[in-house]
Amino acid sequence: MTQSAVTIDGVEFPRAFFRPGEPVVWSVRVRNEAMDALPVSVKARVVFMAQPLVELQRTLTLSMGIKSLEFVWHPTPEAPRGYGLDVTVSTSDGRTLAAHSTAFDVLEHWTQMPRYGFLSDFQPNRPNIEAVFRSIQTYRLNALQFYDWMYRHEQFLTEQEPYQDPLGRTLSRRTVDTMITAAHARGIAAMPYTAIYAASMAFYHQHVDWALYRSNGQPYLLGENFLVYMDPRPSSPWSQHLLAQFDEILTQTDFDGIHLDQYGDPKDAYDVQGNHFNLAEPLAALINLTREHVRRLRPEGAVVFNAVGNWPIETVAAAGQDIVYIEVWPPYTSFQDLHHLIVQAQHLSGGKAVVLAAYIDPRYEVNARLMDAIILASGGSHIEFGEEEGYLADPYFPNYKTLSPSLGETLRRYQEFAIRYQNFFGPTTREATTDYAPRIILPGLETSPSLQWNKVYPLVRESDSFTAINLINLVGLSTGEWNQPITQIPTTIIGQPVVLEKVPRAVRQVWWASPDFPNFVLSPLPFTLAEGELRFQIPALHYWGLILIEWSQ
Repeated sequence: MTQSAVTIDGVEFPRAFFRPGEPVVWSVRVRNEAMDALPVSVKARVVFMAQPLVELQRTLTLSMGIKSLEFVWHPTPEAPRGYGLDVTVSTSDGRTLAAHSTAFDVLEHWTQMPRYGFLSDFQPNRPNIEAVFRSIQTYRLNALQFYDWMYRHEQFLTEQEPYQDPLGRTLSRRTVDTMITAAHARGIAAMPYTAIYAASMAFYHQHVDWALYRSNGQPYLLGENFLVYMDPRPSSPWSQHLLAQFDEILTQTDFDGIHLDQYGDPKDAYDVQGNHFNLAEPLAALINLTREHVRRLRPEGAVVFNAVGNWPIETVAAAGQDIVYIEVWPPYTSFQDLHHLIVQAQHLSGGKAVVLAAYIDPRYEVNARLMDAIILASGGSHIEFGEEEGYLADPYFPNYKTLSPSLGETLRRYQEFAIRYQNFFGPTTREATTDYAPRIILPGLETSPSLQWNKVYPLVRESDSFTAINLINLVGLSTGEWNQPITQIPTTIIGQPVVLEKVPRAVRQVWWASPDFPNFVLSPLPFTLAEGELRFQIPALHYWGLILIEWSQ
């Protein structure tokens, strides 16, 4: 028997997250590839922040093949909380054969720590729904946007079965309902895509007085002859029609709220009488009305609105949406823009969780890894995963690409890392980069906020007893643009000294972890603190590393 003969195939959770008061359940799949039976101990240790809470243990004799063990643990009811889970398989004399690190969380609602994904294929009798949801579960998604599921933009439901959407795709309401049920069985919210002011040409010709117009009297169109923009002011006939359509969705399906889209332009327009108005305030008002309808018909439901190009973030961030969702377009093209968008939205919304939609081809794996590292380390999240190993590479979601196995495994680990350490740098923590970044010194390396690339980019967030310094490695890159293909990998940094100046209080411990390795358990680092300078050394920085300072008081 050799150590490599026993492996942990994975740790699986039946639900995307657990609610306060629910038991947390997981299963551990242990594989033995040797012929000999072997007595082993399987231990599962639960950790909150930096504190081990409980260790559960099972003993068994492994025969050749796979054995699945189920564990149950009852957490305290506090939420939101992210927990680490470290599983080891060892022999009776204590020799470790296999180890696996992962995470789970306890949330009151998915919007506290959104992991938003997508579905876009609703063909009749779809054959691979179970495979799709197995993939979705591995990325720990807790909400799914059902993209272009509807019959028409102005009429979401139809008696036809199957039916054709405006682009000629054949869709099935039965498939939509089956996928909603499959999501709910796994604790995943199902959110229906809708467009806040889009209608077909046929509908426009029946309601020419409902449309948005240019100064020359021509209606605003999406495409040459595809959709017409309608007047979204709350008192308009179109908005009353749209809200009635939302009521039909919420009473005739099991969707969990409304996802509202817009197209970013126009930002101002004219009505049929020639009255000129700006759309920023009307969009916020329509979000608030949508929330009223959702709360009345689906009390646990959510409202999401797409601030395309970060517009109009000043009016919609604090409106009645449950998270802030931003589709990122130029001029927001740098890696640092991703961080700044999240921080601004958190501030304007009063602390809501932020989801970015930023599209890149997954062939460019360096881009994808750095984007997720920066977004997650900023306390945000990224809508990117869906379908079966699908990755959003285009604003029209059916044009998604497929992840490579290696990138898929890495980004899964990034998701688990963010779940585990969410109480250090997730949505409920405080942004502190502006305060700390000028005091973080990496001798021999640049950290200047004025540089876009070829530097280490520190992102800092705080909770009451901890300061989390995430280091993002841009060293050796020739661009700092997230939407431009990067072909070189960051230069690995080994044994880097770190100095934090003007430290205001006593330090209990300095910790280190990185999701670039399968074992992302916090490891203590030796440190010195003298005359307000905290000094220590990190072992190795590839893409993303976390320095955690635990304060004594």
